Amino acid sequence: MKKWELTNPHSWLWVDVKGKDGKVVTWGFEAEGPSTLARAGIRPSDFKEGTKLTITGNPMRNGDPAAIWLNAVRASDGKKFDPRAGFAVK
Repeated sequence: MKKWELTNPHSWLWVDVKGKDGKVVTWGFEAEGPSTLARAGIRPSDFKEGTKLTITGNPMRNGDPAAIWLNAVRASDGKKFDPRAGFAVK
């Protein structure tokens, strides 16, 4: 993980991805705003620079290296992060 921007109306998680050719490309994963992420249990301290992740998302249609963040798993402990869980009615 390269950078974590908790901003309104959308937050961004920036991740360096190494391709099959060995080239590194920075991908942006867009998520909900800070209050929705907090309701999903996602805190600013969950992602520090250098955190290793497996992240999935719906890529942008125009081919830019960006996607809507669907799910992430932190490599160090296997913790799962679903930013959309903050929309759940309890």
